[in-house]
Parts: sequence; C-alpha cells; structure tokens
Amino acid sequence: KEWQGLDENVAHVPFFVERYSEAEMIKRSQMFYELLNKRRSVRFLSDEPVPKEVIDNVIRTAGTSPSGAHTEPWTFVVVQDPYLKHKIREIVEEEEEINYKKRMGDRWVNDLKRLRTNWIKEYLDTAPYLILVFKQVYGRLPNGKKKTHYYNEISVSIACGILLAALQNVGLYTVTSTPLNCGPQLRVLLQRPANEKLLLLLPVGYPKKDATVPALTRKPLEDIMVVM
Repeated sequence: KEWQGLDENVAHVPFFVERYSEAEMIKRSQMFYELLNKRRSVRFLSDEPVPKEVIDNVIRTAGTSPSGAHTEPWTFVVVQDPYLKHKIREIVEEEEEINYKKRMGDRWVNDLKRLRTNWIKEYLDTAPYLILVFKQVYGRLPNGKKKTHYYNEISVSIACGILLAALQNVGLYTVTSTPLNCGPQLRVLLQRPANEKLLLLLPVGYPKKDATVPALTRKPLEDIMVVM
C-alpha cells in the first residue's frame, strides 16, 4: 500500500541533553510537584486581559506532546471574539440543561451537587480566551487520500495534560469542560473540517478576586502508586 507517513529515510541526529545531579533532580521534581499541586479547576474567571503571546507559548508547549507515528493530530482553536464566545455559551448551556435534566441521570447529577455545578456557564463569556481542543481522527495526504492518525485520542489527551501544566506554570487557570452533545454544533460554528472532533473546551484566564473552589483533597502517593 502507498506509504502515508514520514519519509522512510528520515534523518536521525545525535541527541544531547543536560543531565542533573541527583540532588538537583529531587529539588526540581519537588518544585514542579508543588507548582502543579496548586492547580485547581476554577469556574469563576475574570475578564482581565491576558497577553496573547502567553497563549501562543502555552499552545506551542502543548504541541511538543508525543503522538502516534508523529502525526500530531491536534487543533487548538483559540476564541477571543466576544460574539463567538457568547454563541459557544448559548450552544453549551442549551445542551447542558438537557444533560442535567434528562441525559445524565440522578446519580451523576447528585455527585455534582457537592461541587455546586450546573448548566450555567458564565465563564464562557468572561474568560478572555476559550481554547477548544479538537482531535483529528484522520488527516489528508497531498493527493487528497485519507491519512491514518494512530492513537489520535490518546495523543491529543496527552497534549491536553501538557497544556494544563503550561497554563499552571504561567499563573492562568481553567476548568476542564467536555460539553456533552455540543461537539457537532461547535465544529460547524468554528468552521472546522469533518475530520476534527471536539475533545475538550478550556476557558482560560485569571481567577476573579472573589473566586471560590471546593475544599477537596488529593489521594496520597500510596493510594495512586504501586511499586513492584
């Protein structure tokens, strides 16, 4: 079959990297943990402007993620236009109200009550940026034929994790949103091609001065790691 990936004779180059002492490794790992341990899902976001260059850099960082056969199957759509943000809010809230009242079921809705979430998404208007992450379920070759994107959902999910860490690193906050049943409408609104499917919606900005978050704790190391 026709080769659809990278050139078979792609060059390999020497790889050089700085190596840290054990003490420095421990120090850096502890500092990075402490930074990311401050990450919280924030639903009360300010409309205070955020430098666009910062958004460019955090998405560049997400783009360093590994991907199946280096297909890089992600598209990050950054929305800052107030009209488009409000249209997104209208689509999401309309579907989310149906989700809460009919689709999700009593157990799911009750589990969310302690977090005080509902279908009202004010942050979709107030956040200076919305980042909608689309997975490319397949690509296109120069001749127009489909190009397989291996492990596209896993690859894009890893990129989303790196994006969350990059946002935390610059002091920006978000709430991970997977708007149920909204993907097709949002794809059409944002004029994305048929090979892209919405994976994640992230409102991005600074927390409001009076923002609150649930008083949650995280599992200790012994509950999440198994050493064999």
